[in-house]
Amino acid sequence: MANPSYTDGWHAWQSRVANRVQARLAARARLTTRFIDDPDPYIMGSVSRGKQLISGSFHMAGTLIEAPGRSAWHILPPTPAFHAELHGFGWLDDLAALADPQAEAAARSWVMDWIARFSNGSGPGWAPELAGRRLLRLINHGSMLLALPDGVAPEPLMAALARHVRFLARRWQAAPPGLPRFEALAGLIVGSLKLDGMQDHAPAAIAAIASHCAEQLGKDGGLPGRNPEQMLDLFLLLALAGQAIGQAGRIAGRAHLAAIERMAPTLRGLRHANGRLARFHGGGPGPEGRLDQALAASGIRTLPGPGLHLGFARLSCGRTSVIVDAQAPPRGSPTAHASTLALELTSGRRPLIVNCGSGADFGPQWHQAGRQTASHSTLILDDQSSSRFTPPRRGAAGTGLLASPPQNVTAQHASGPSGHSLIVRHDGYVPSHGLTHIRRLNLSADGRALVGEDTLGALTDADKRRFGRLMNRARSAGLPFVLRFHLHPDIGAATDPANGAIHLALPSGEDWLFRQHGGAVLSLEPSVYLDKIRLKPRATKQIVLSGVVIDYASQVSWTLAKTRDTPQSVRDVEPGGSLAQD
Repeated sequence: MANPSYTDGWHAWQSRVANRVQARLAARARLTTRFIDDPDPYIMGSVSRGKQLISGSFHMAGTLIEAPGRSAWHILPPTPAFHAELHGFGWLDDLAALADPQAEAAARSWVMDWIARFSNGSGPGWAPELAGRRLLRLINHGSMLLALPDGVAPEPLMAALARHVRFLARRWQAAPPGLPRFEALAGLIVGSLKLDGMQDHAPAAIAAIASHCAEQLGKDGGLPGRNPEQMLDLFLLLALAGQAIGQAGRIAGRAHLAAIERMAPTLRGLRHANGRLARFHGGGPGPEGRLDQALAASGIRTLPGPGLHLGFARLSCGRTSVIVDAQAPPRGSPTAHASTLALELTSGRRPLIVNCGSGADFGPQWHQAGRQTASHSTLILDDQSSSRFTPPRRGAAGTGLLASPPQNVTAQHASGPSGHSLIVRHDGYVPSHGLTHIRRLNLSADGRALVGEDTLGALTDADKRRFGRLMNRARSAGLPFVLRFHLHPDIGAATDPANGAIHLALPSGEDWLFRQHGGAVLSLEPSVYLDKIRLKPRATKQIVLSGVVIDYASQVSWTLAKTRDTPQSVRDVEPGGSLAQD
């Protein structure tokens, strides 16, 4: 039997050669086309990242390159991942979001420079998923790109778009299953239906994307990785393709339309009070406004039903939303986090309790740290994550697979006049310690108070025997546990010794108090917030409750509540926190 790494490398090499051949064949064809109708921008990026690009800061795939005054194609990418992000043209969304003359001129210059250098099929950007991603961006921002200076003809841009369609029609099958293949197919569908003379490529692609929806997506429309932001990306791809199909007077496949209908309420179930996504399993909150824009454009008004959404439970009352990871992380995933039972809380427009987030954009060490249980707002026992990680494969970049997640994770949700309650549990510490983690949450009907109770308990005789053996080895010192609540960097936090509490001040003007009830030690400690739109991790703080388990059951109760003088409703007008009472 062939060595797996050798086989994988051989197939990857074959695929790259085939991509290069087909890209060059597409480039040899003398294809000219035009837009059937004026492109209407659908996807916008980050203004702050647009500013970074204009200043010469290229922050991609965990690496920062400073190159003021230089084109994107005059820098030497240090890694294949950097190459891929650069050639995927995600930066075009950010320059378009900035929307000033300098950003628009840079966008046109960099695109035309790419066409001159690489549209003949050269360069590393001709993987089908990258070509699909790039084609979608070029069409999405077509109106901006065609605003060329006098004397510059649009023909090279239009010819490059046609070549992308022809390449994708021949190579979309080579994209890996899942999100990469959806990127390739969505690009092919939109390109073939928006560009005159390319329509013959549409029917096969329309059938293929529907088939892939049926094969890859779960009952809630999600991919196996349980990454909310990835689900939003997929939703956008399917919505863009569906919109192009409908505008062309064609009918999308049944599985394609059904996927959009399932995904919309699921995404609403993953949305915080501020309209941003929960940050779990490698995903961020998504660009501001993108989720609401995508949901509105889909036309699907279905609200989330009872139960879990992509494995997450949601409590929402008043201005407050709480989202909890209530399902085991996907086994064998290189991006999944050991975040079982972790929670996030948002009040109005302001995130309050968060998880540290994915550190993938800051290098392997930050990536691995962000995946550990300690980087999430939940309980960690004996300094061990609730899921275990395998070592990275020799010679491979990455942080290892998540190999030993909890086997039994349950969630019970109830609603009543007093608010919403949730009981969740996992057995990730049973094999090693004999202890089950049980978390009870109750969000008051007005959203002003979240009451929590975290329990570690040995529930069966076998669990008690395992726990007893550990206690004997520990010579009755007990097993240490830490309960963490990571705070968003914009939150002002200070200890309140007089009340045995921690005072939290939101930029909106809201004040909250965190109190604990029991024998745990309450403290305020440093933490980090990992946000991929920033050039480096942001310093923040975390509330920590620490103690030891010395019996078959140990319990910590806590309360996070608005102070009495905080208004029932505030209007948070400016990002800086201008305040008006309703």
